[in-house]
Amino acid sequence: MKLRNKKFYVAILIVVTLLLTACNAKQAGETAKDPIVVSGKNWTEQYILSQLLAIHIEENTDYDVDLQDGLGEVSILTPALENEEIDMYVEYTGTGLEAVLGEQAEEGESSESIFNRVKEGYEERYQSTWLKPLGFENNYTLAYTEDADFDAETYSDIAALSENLSFGAPHAFYERQGDGYDAFKEAYSFNFSKTDSFDPNVMYQALIQGDVDVIPAFTTDGRIERSNLQTTVDDLGFFPRYDAAIVIRQEVLDQYPDLEETLNGLAGQITEKDMQQMNARVDIDGEDYEVVAREFLTSKGLIK
Repeated sequence: MKLRNKKFYVAILIVVTLLLTACNAKQAGETAKDPIVVSGKNWTEQYILSQLLAIHIEENTDYDVDLQDGLGEVSILTPALENEEIDMYVEYTGTGLEAVLGEQAEEGESSESIFNRVKEGYEERYQSTWLKPLGFENNYTLAYTEDADFDAETYSDIAALSENLSFGAPHAFYERQGDGYDAFKEAYSFNFSKTDSFDPNVMYQALIQGDVDVIPAFTTDGRIERSNLQTTVDDLGFFPRYDAAIVIRQEVLDQYPDLEETLNGLAGQITEKDMQQMNARVDIDGEDYEVVAREFLTSKGLIK
């Protein structure tokens, strides 16, 4: 081969190499500009869970995360997911079924059945899917203080006394369809003397201070045990199962092929007791959300 030809082919090789390098650099730059947006609701447990997702992704992948925690309730998060403003957050199966999809749980319906229904419904309607459940359920329990001048074991017991009791719940509970206040009131024929609306993180303090007599407490809230609140049973089975799981846009899973496996590493890792303890560390002990989340992931061997 003549020297001139050799120089020509070397020049071509250099040009091709530079083009491939530039292309790869461009792709890397695009990835860096396109972080995974993790969001959540605006109460303690959700702030912790948002941190768990963000830290778990950052520590186990090369992906960047944009944490937009505390965005709002399901009425805000669902459109944000649909409009591609966020990529994922932790939702509860009963909420997805009744408040979002507008379907009703059957009496005694299993966790697996409800999960499969919401997974299918979100895939069809929102192009999003549900990953494997995290391991705990966060349901409602009507709670009252131990020094209250009444005693109740079931929701029906509360209903029988309700005309002499005041009720306080989060703002979103009054707005929700299916498993919200209106349907709840009708199912049990509640007739509370007064109803108040509170921020979820203020609701417990309102109960303890005597501002209200009854609240719909979350079963994973550490303040139930720490404050020795008395709880009652949903004897008519009004509320469905509320198993926690990650909801994520399908496009994101397609874009990041190993993300599903990474996130499913959290499946079954969080017990109800775990969540209670994490919530208590924030709400009662005043610890930071990120610190609590990181220490939990480390204790489970999910990050180093």
